Amino acid sequence: MKLHHQIFLAMVLGGIAGALTSENTAVFGLPLLPVYDLLGDLFINALKMVVVPLITTAIISGMINVGDGDNLGRLGAKTVAFYLTTSLIAVLVGLLVVNVISPGIIDGQPARDLLGLSADTEQTLQSIEGRGAADFTEILRQMLPPNLFQAAAETQMLGLIVFSLFFGFFLRTLPGAPGEHLRQTIEGIYRVILRITMVIIRFAPVGVFGLIAVTVSRTGLDAVEPLALFFVTVLLALGIHMFVVMPLLIRGLAKRSPWRHLQAMTPALLTAFSSASSAATLPLSMECVEKRSGVSNRTASFVLPLGATVNMDGTALYECVAAIFIAQAYGLDLSLTTQFLIVITALLTSIGVASIPAASLVAITVILGVIGLPAEAIGLILVTDRLLDMCRTAVNIWGDSVCAVLLARSEGEDQVLQGPMRELSVERD
Repeated sequence: MKLHHQIFLAMVLGGIAGALTSENTAVFGLPLLPVYDLLGDLFINALKMVVVPLITTAIISGMINVGDGDNLGRLGAKTVAFYLTTSLIAVLVGLLVVNVISPGIIDGQPARDLLGLSADTEQTLQSIEGRGAADFTEILRQMLPPNLFQAAAETQMLGLIVFSLFFGFFLRTLPGAPGEHLRQTIEGIYRVILRITMVIIRFAPVGVFGLIAVTVSRTGLDAVEPLALFFVTVLLALGIHMFVVMPLLIRGLAKRSPWRHLQAMTPALLTAFSSASSAATLPLSMECVEKRSGVSNRTASFVLPLGATVNMDGTALYECVAAIFIAQAYGLDLSLTTQFLIVITALLTSIGVASIPAASLVAITVILGVIGLPAEAIGLILVTDRLLDMCRTAVNIWGDSVCAVLLARSEGEDQVLQGPMRELSVERD
């Protein structure tokens, strides 16, 4: 049984168990509610455990493998600029949609009671209260922490992300055996942490079961309405970015039909949707971009692998919407400065998110910690995460392909781009 099937089954069983469980329900003298709580807490704690090593090593590894010196010139600068711009646009689209729809507000009231949020709301409010424009300087200070270990212990990820970007950039230029040995060591650590993360994600059905059982036992089925509204909000924001923003870029900058490019990328988009993995879809993405969209191997072989690592438009959008939704559910009135902090953190953490299913859960944990929200609230969005993960992965792949087309146009490949769409059976030139 695949992981998403297991998670869905865990949701159903958790809902049934929660509906049959009350505060006093016990089996063989053992209260069930604390057991459900324990299962959920262990899963959340495991996610917290890998936050720092996964984000830092992923960013450093991505910088090391960003490409050779020639590709880091003109083409590299344009690629990175495009990826950062579209990711920022995606986050802003998500921010706009979630503020307009307000899925965390039901009938004019925060949905915390409906969702069974057990954290001390007053304490949470105090952690956010009073933040204003003056906190912008504090954000800048966090980007360069005086003590990295203290920043890691306090989950101040902005400083660690900035340090990881600098470390990876200069490590890739370090010559000789010391540089090579250190690069291999970092890559090895990253792969080990990635395996640990995958093990944790494989236990997601157990954690989801506990979290859903606790929520349903405390609130009944009242949590369905805000979660359904959150689901619709994310889908709408993803749809706007994929079918409005990106086609406008193709039409305006590449002078090309968005519909034809969508047809060319359909096999890769369907694979991305079904697998929820940018890494697994990468080979097919390159085939579609080169053979069906006419982008040269030189451009595609640099833009797409880099995009699978650092370009996560859909993921960044989802992280932003999730954080704002949870804040709304707690009844927090986020200032513009706090929302700006969410935007920047979502943008930076999306760079460090590994291109594997459900890894963005780790990034959302980072964002919640940065703005002072309890990480336990991430359990709310696990119910809808798998299907939304499939959708945002398709958006990620779409963004990579659009970048390849625009870069090909800027590199003088427009005469190829205007040729007929070819089938995947054609041999590589």
